[in-house]
Amino acid sequence: MSMSIVNHVAGLCVAIAALAAIPAQSFAQQADNAKKKILIVVSSLDKKTPELVGGYWFPELTHPVEVFDEAGIDFDIASPKGGLSPFDGFDLKDRATLNFWTNPEHRNKIANSIKLSDVDADQYAAVQLVGGHGPMWDFRNNRELEDIVRKIYESNGIVSAVCHGPAGLIDVKLSNGESLIKGRKLTGFTAEEEAARAYDKIVPFELEAALKDAGATFEEAPIFQSRVVVDGRLITGQNPASAKEFAEAIVKALEKKTQ
Repeated sequence: MSMSIVNHVAGLCVAIAALAAIPAQSFAQQADNAKKKILIVVSSLDKKTPELVGGYWFPELTHPVEVFDEAGIDFDIASPKGGLSPFDGFDLKDRATLNFWTNPEHRNKIANSIKLSDVDADQYAAVQLVGGHGPMWDFRNNRELEDIVRKIYESNGIVSAVCHGPAGLIDVKLSNGESLIKGRKLTGFTAEEEAARAYDKIVPFELEAALKDAGATFEEAPIFQSRVVVDGRLITGQNPASAKEFAEAIVKALEKKTQ
């Protein structure tokens, strides 16, 4: 056997040994992360009134994404119309927003959000509905969104929504015809919070009342304080102050599923 062949075989053995030395959990972790991918849905609403600048509240996207990034969980962004959606609450003094905005991959995702009609729900372990006032117009009675939520939930996935995001859960029906939220504990932007900002005269309906009318048990913290409600695979956050804690609950639920 020539020295070149011997050297080649020796090198191959070293490579195989190095590969074998990689802990099996590294591969398992990669597989787990692939299974954990989250679909984040934002509103496509353009300026509806002089008081409502954009469709969704930017920190309710960026604060959860910061938590997902730290956990090594990938995500996609979708919206009813696809492409770039208007947003409000943009502040580069906010660390999570700055980190998001300076990440080219993240900015590409908001610039080219997936149209809801093009979403393959089977690719996701969880869905998160971002708040802001836009969802009050284009999340409720959105059959494409409701179908995505139903498919992910019935595939043992996690359904989550923060602030006004639960508007997209009000009319979701499961395959057996039952309401997703009837008899479930949840939260969302409260009637008191809406009135405090004088948005109660602008929005097309009262979110808290609509959730209660759909049969949900509505829980709330004092005005503008964080509140997260976990009811099985349904996770909701009350307002922007809840965004980080809300995302941490999603990560915890995903990790529990893969244990």
